Amino acid sequence: MRVLLTGFVPFLDHGINPTEAIARELNGQQVGNKQIIGEVLPVTYSKSGKQLIKLFEEHQPDAVIMLGLAAGRNRITPERIAINCSDGEVDNEGQALQDALIREDGPAAYFSTLPIREMVNKLNESSIPAQISNTAGTYLCNNIMFQMLDYLKQHHISCPAGFIHLPASYELAVMNARLPSMSQQELTRAVTLLLECIIE
Repeated sequence: MRVLLTGFVPFLDHGINPTEAIARELNGQQVGNKQIIGEVLPVTYSKSGKQLIKLFEEHQPDAVIMLGLAAGRNRITPERIAINCSDGEVDNEGQALQDALIREDGPAAYFSTLPIREMVNKLNESSIPAQISNTAGTYLCNNIMFQMLDYLKQHHISCPAGFIHLPASYELAVMNARLPSMSQQELTRAVTLLLECIIE
């Protein structure tokens, strides 16, 4: 079984992005019966979704897990839903969107097709704080989750896919003492546990 696992480069005032390190570290690794394809996406409205779809078409994975940084959250949060709206801070190209539809004639939202309840339960049982999030925001994380699920729906492809937000790493907390954080090692361990929840 092949799993496409994506992270993002640093963005806004975050000097590092722990999801980038995880995607690079797990790339090429075997987790149980899963071969991990780790890729890092740009934080740009014009490129990130297109690159994600291109990677999917290139690798033809059996599941897609998209990771993103939610600095300020104190636990790992699989997202329940992605909405058809982009709105918020500037991306890494300086573009800011307001009330923008991701797809003009698209549906209002898509639900994650990952086993998010099982994922949260597994992490909590492993003493890693986690809960389901009912909002992926309206920035790039929500944007690519919507685009991936929309692509799968339009092409009638059955493939578990969804987005998971991670808290800051200790390295980020050093730069901003107000951020709740986990060690990079613990974040990576959490992602490997999440991967075990995906059944072929």
